[in-house]
Amino acid sequence: MKTLTDWLAHLESLHPKGQSGIELGLERVARVKAVLRQQQTCPVIIVGGTNGKGSTCAYLEIIYRLSGYRVGCYSSPHLLKYNERVRVNGQPATDEMLCSAFARVEAARHEAGNIALTYFEFGTLAAWEVFAAEKAEVVILEVGLGGRLDAVNVYEPDCAVVTGVALDHTDWLGATREAIGFEKAGIFRSGRRAICADPEPPQSLLDYAEAIDADLKLIGRDFGFARAGQGWSYRDGDGRKFDGLPEPALRGECQLRNASAVITVLESLGDQLPVSLEAVRRGLHEVSLPGRFQIVGERPAVILDVAHNPEAVAELAQNLRTMGAFRRTIAVVAMLADKDIAGALAALSGNVDVWLVAGLNVPRGAPETTLANAVTELGGSVEEFASPAEAFRRAVGLAGENDRIAVFGSFHTVAAVINALNTPV
Repeated sequence: MKTLTDWLAHLESLHPKGQSGIELGLERVARVKAVLRQQQTCPVIIVGGTNGKGSTCAYLEIIYRLSGYRVGCYSSPHLLKYNERVRVNGQPATDEMLCSAFARVEAARHEAGNIALTYFEFGTLAAWEVFAAEKAEVVILEVGLGGRLDAVNVYEPDCAVVTGVALDHTDWLGATREAIGFEKAGIFRSGRRAICADPEPPQSLLDYAEAIDADLKLIGRDFGFARAGQGWSYRDGDGRKFDGLPEPALRGECQLRNASAVITVLESLGDQLPVSLEAVRRGLHEVSLPGRFQIVGERPAVILDVAHNPEAVAELAQNLRTMGAFRRTIAVVAMLADKDIAGALAALSGNVDVWLVAGLNVPRGAPETTLANAVTELGGSVEEFASPAEAFRRAVGLAGENDRIAVFGSFHTVAAVINALNTPV
């Protein structure tokens, strides 16, 4: 009998591009889905966008759980264990759940003509199998890449959210916000609620929503937020207003945009999935998401952030500026080669005193010299390391109790440091 490790190795071997392989398109996954006879028996929410997808899914997941629903949530990538990608009622799926689902997908794949699914496609179909077996009452699906041709888009959302549109994955989605906006908008459906939390949405997104007659709600026009004292208030275009909401437990100005979009989802599906204002308040206060400006140490402070594109790193920089006074900021960074490395590091220029850059020994990983060259172009001093763990150990050795260490650049980077934190230095 195959273990989860066996199955994941099998998934990597199925497609020529392996775990990191990207081959957009819905035909393969749709054919296997048809053999599986997967049926949608509960509301489905699809969440896309360049940044903020994970936060938005986390808010929806906890608020619906606190409202008494059985919630299935699929997100990617994972930090430490694959099980994190498939959650039922906030808990990662067990190895047994996943292995059983993988076996069913494998049988269907063969029946459909031995289709070479990608790692993500196989995992998406298996996640649905888990949710169906566990009788989920609402399913939240996070887009892996883009939207229009992403595997999760083979399902039909009752509500779709685009958190924002920025330049990332340009090799696959296009080099402009207009091109990327069109791909993100592909998760919208005719006659169904579509929500966009980008304050300046690309015209391509607006045009697509109009062309298919989606019920589009835009932040700043149809819903929004305002700070009020120690909290904030939400309002929508129909006159609904919720005052005295707590600051989200996740940090950053973008979180009020994400939370506002979430409340708009909750209102949109209120007839099918009613929730209480108390569940919203508790969810905002209790939500957690590893690796999103996560502070894991004091004296020195250690901040973990998976930010890996210029927009997300700019948000990290803003959070660091509002964090308080520190003697020095030491950055530990490693990134994938297909990211805008120069743009991302430039977003932190002036906020870092010591740069410790590392290579990533994973497919698409950038060598440390690439990052070092980008830092040198910014005029910063830099040290190079073969791995994030080595860079982090150096940071710990350098940092005084009034310093802080900011770890960022990739899920791989944060995962490596989490593992290092659990290992005696």
